[in-house]
Amino acid sequence: MPGPDVTVIIAAYNAMPYVTRSVTSVLDQTLGADRIELIVVDDGSTDGTAAELDRLADGAPCMRVIHQPNSGGPAGPRNLGLDRATGRHVFFLDADDHLGPEALERMVAAADKNGSDVVLGRIVGEGGRRAPTSMFGRNQPKTDVFSSRVYWTLNPMKLFRRELIDRLGLRFETGLSIGEDQPFTATAYLEAAAISVVADYDCLYWVAREDGNNITAQPHGTRMRMDLFRMMTELVAQHTEPGERRDVLMHRHFAVELRDAVLQLCREPYRDTQDALLKELGELIEPYYHEGLAARLPAMVRLRCHLIREGLLDELLTVVRWELDRGAASYGITTLAATAAQGPDIRTEDGRAYAEYPYFRDSTLNIPDDCYDITSELRVRHFLETAEFEGGTLRLAGHAYVHRIAGEVTAELLVRKRGSAVEHRLPVRHVPTPDLGADEDGGQFRHPDAGFDVTVDLATAAGGAPLGPGLWDFTLAVDAQGVRKEARLGSRRAETVTSETVTVVTGEGTAAALFTTKPYGNLSLDVGETRHRVLPHLAVDRASWAEEGSADLAVTGRCTLSGWPAGALTLRATEVSTGAVRSVPVAPGPDGAFSVRYDCAASPGEWRFELRLSAGAGEWAVPVPPGRLAAARWQRFGLPWYAKVVEGRDVLVVRVGRVELLKGVRGRLKRR
Repeated sequence: MPGPDVTVIIAAYNAMPYVTRSVTSVLDQTLGADRIELIVVDDGSTDGTAAELDRLADGAPCMRVIHQPNSGGPAGPRNLGLDRATGRHVFFLDADDHLGPEALERMVAAADKNGSDVVLGRIVGEGGRRAPTSMFGRNQPKTDVFSSRVYWTLNPMKLFRRELIDRLGLRFETGLSIGEDQPFTATAYLEAAAISVVADYDCLYWVAREDGNNITAQPHGTRMRMDLFRMMTELVAQHTEPGERRDVLMHRHFAVELRDAVLQLCREPYRDTQDALLKELGELIEPYYHEGLAARLPAMVRLRCHLIREGLLDELLTVVRWELDRGAASYGITTLAATAAQGPDIRTEDGRAYAEYPYFRDSTLNIPDDCYDITSELRVRHFLETAEFEGGTLRLAGHAYVHRIAGEVTAELLVRKRGSAVEHRLPVRHVPTPDLGADEDGGQFRHPDAGFDVTVDLATAAGGAPLGPGLWDFTLAVDAQGVRKEARLGSRRAETVTSETVTVVTGEGTAAALFTTKPYGNLSLDVGETRHRVLPHLAVDRASWAEEGSADLAVTGRCTLSGWPAGALTLRATEVSTGAVRSVPVAPGPDGAFSVRYDCAASPGEWRFELRLSAGAGEWAVPVPPGRLAAARWQRFGLPWYAKVVEGRDVLVVRVGRVELLKGVRGRLKRR
């Protein structure tokens, strides 16, 4: 008999009443209890957790409860669960948290489809608990730690292939009371054949306990934080060579673990202990802190590192207290309450922005300005309210500003050809936005003229010339107090701005499609059918005679283009021998469907039929399918006429002529 697909391991200690929901969320999975093995290790609970687990297990054959004396942390119970696991995959669930009903089904499917060794399911917070978000912007079937943000979540609440765990001999660090899961998860990431991210479903709910006893909420000492930082930087160094890839991973530990160690340093009660720990911190960061890593780090992290390397304890403690006043937090749960929401003042000079953290431009310390330079951290906040594409003209309107820099802004639209250095700059009309910024950052930054309205005319957008064939991306360049920042346009839009592709043909005969890119939803324009073709928008369903005894050919079909010049869409008949052309205008309804009639009685000959769109230098044609049509007959000036399909053609060709009576009589006689 095959084993279970997933072994879920829960380490539980004094987890009432949360553990009930945690366990039942596993038992109620859509994957099916017959495909799940649930191992819960009760780590010496004293609050009724043990009895509740035994009660739940009585009605759940797939659930096994193991009771043991308290081990002091989740590492030991998780390791014991791993020793007993038989599933193809393992998922670790904290006793405080719970799963979405389809979580395991979706994650196992992702692992099996993509051959993934680790699968992350989207995490959401409950009760005010902060959950990581940056890695869940989109589904990622196959990724790694260097090309995604997955390394920024090192908790073990993920799906791991057990074969990988066994091959690497992975176990949790029992010597750590905080971060014991990081070496386990980081090693699995680095050794995984592939990592998948399920971002379109709420897989895991992180719950903030009312008693505040989540493990990540506890104030662990500086020594434990430093040991974790040392362990993780050494692990990264063992798995990577010096350079950009190593810096990608070190960024996380300098920004989080080093920060947490410094925050705890200010809690140490004795000055000589702080001095000794500061010296040790300097020794820890020295092998890895260099120009390449520094360029990746936020200014505050660079400032911390500078103060640590220079041994400036008093100044470092001042910076820490400044952070605490503004709500510095441990990863996962905010543990230090903010007493002031306002951030630092921003100074702009020569196109750069500096945060006035403590000791900025202090002449006695001469700390480099680079430790305060936040230019790369600033972002354009933008919103698209209008995107109207008609004929050959695109109108875009909305607002954009550089976050945290107040006052007047100027902007221009950059139209850039993808895969080349070609760029066209278009001015925008500024629109007043008097209340913009009032509802964020405590109203500290106002942007009264951040609205924009710009028209892109395909016939003149290239400096007065037509926009050439290719894929064109739209970027807003925003200037605030001399600081220039850019952002692709379209990812944030009003609900009235469609994300559907809008394809038009202009009066000059240019095909253009406005579309949104994946996965971020930015706006782009395809000129000249680089990817978006016109012909799939033109279709002919069938041709038939309009009515008994009629010479009217009825042709039905559909045109799903969003726009084309008036009169450009026709049903065209071409006489095969002479090339003579007759056209009938086609006028689709709101849904794109059309029905058009063509009078075959007008001219004799053999006529070839097609749906044709012709504008300027552009022409597109779709043949009318031949189908099965009986001959049509009618009287004209008292004489008999006919129209019949010429067989053996891949397009509808109709022969129109007058019935020759003598020839018809001879034919009937022969058939006798």
